Amino acid sequence: MLVNQRTVRERVSVSGVGLHTGNVSTITFCPAPENYGFKFIRTDIPNSPEIPANVDYVTDIARGTTLTHNDASVHTVEHTLAALVGLEIDNCRIEIDNNEPPVGDGSALPFTTPLLATGFEEQKAPKDYLVIDSTIRYVNESRGVEIVGLPNEDFRITVMVDYHNPALGSQHTGLFDLEKEFLSEFAPARTFCFLTEVEMLHKQGLIKGGSLDNAVVIVDKKLSQDELSAMLLSIGYPNKTVLGDSGILNNNHLRFKNEPARHKLLDMLGDLALVGVPMKAQILAARPGHAANIEFARKIRKLYEQKKIQKKFQVKRGENAIFDVNAILKIMPHRYPFLLVDRITEFDVENSRIRGYKNVTINEDFFNGHFPGRPIMPGVLILEAMGQTGGMLLLNNGTFDENKLVFFMGMDKVRFRKPVVPGDQLVMDVKLVSKRFNTFTLAAKAYVDGNLVAEAELLAAVVDK
Repeated sequence: MLVNQRTVRERVSVSGVGLHTGNVSTITFCPAPENYGFKFIRTDIPNSPEIPANVDYVTDIARGTTLTHNDASVHTVEHTLAALVGLEIDNCRIEIDNNEPPVGDGSALPFTTPLLATGFEEQKAPKDYLVIDSTIRYVNESRGVEIVGLPNEDFRITVMVDYHNPALGSQHTGLFDLEKEFLSEFAPARTFCFLTEVEMLHKQGLIKGGSLDNAVVIVDKKLSQDELSAMLLSIGYPNKTVLGDSGILNNNHLRFKNEPARHKLLDMLGDLALVGVPMKAQILAARPGHAANIEFARKIRKLYEQKKIQKKFQVKRGENAIFDVNAILKIMPHRYPFLLVDRITEFDVENSRIRGYKNVTINEDFFNGHFPGRPIMPGVLILEAMGQTGGMLLLNNGTFDENKLVFFMGMDKVRFRKPVVPGDQLVMDVKLVSKRFNTFTLAAKAYVDGNLVAEAELLAAVVDK
């Protein structure tokens, strides 16, 4: 696995027709500086707008992944991005003079071949790997989809597909060494569809550039040669086509016995490129597709953004905290005597949950008047401590911005169960329940020695300072 970032050595271009739009385009891979990532540049539009290859800019996943930024779009980016990721390229400026890259033969080879020919340039900056250190899971039960990310020292990915269709059956494949396996085992895998889908895709305005030269069409219905010719003619495909007897239209030969599964893995590599950073993880995917890939990528991107913040502020490795009080002071605007969180020890991105601590001592100012001879922490300050812990969750939930504040707008279901006194350690568990625009609902609980002392539902907004 490479240690330093790399980019392409020289500009190199590929021309052709787009799979879904049918538009002719030229895509040019250009050298880019360190930490640039991947960006598409629409050179056919005035001022050449940039479209970052980032999951936050995904606007459509209809049989391909579309990115949009500042009213400029680029469609079906997954094969292009898979080629870059498969060749372990980190930074590339991708100029394109239309709204969809060329499809070529439907695989990643049209991009990997010229990229290999132009060569690579190693850069000085180290690769910024995202290390998955806990399980991340996406499940869509209605579609039978499950994608899991597990801790691993390298990057591995395994894919299983099962369309409950005898023409394809169940298939699985796995990539365990990107450098050794990608070019020969996965880059050549072509896109595919079922014959029953062709008319539907055409009616949806897709596959305008599709042909038997850039897609594998799997025969999954019985019809005569005349019916096939009439159907293809009705969608504007005049080329002679035969049903054949191999299960593949025109008796096209598969490049691999499990080529459809390998292409699904290729698509997933391209979609996961939108996380914006190479990973060290084991990815297990059952029946993935673009919609599931993108939702899973959003989860990982969220983890990456949170880890970037932790890396910036967190205490030394080995200490029992994610954020100590010094890190908290860099993030939160509160100061003495109103900072009521001493330490953050857990930050569960997957479930949007955080745990913070407040050590309650007799030196707290409020004990002077609440109450003399019977010191008890005011309930409103327990709520404030839970609120500040929730503020840490919102400010660090992949959206940290030094120019933002968390304002609390309301509270509900407030209950105080036991008094909190000097010497207690207040443990606050806060979970994000819902989000609507910039308004968030948090479920907060506070414990002392494992006993619930207070709970509330908090309503908050993230606003500009």
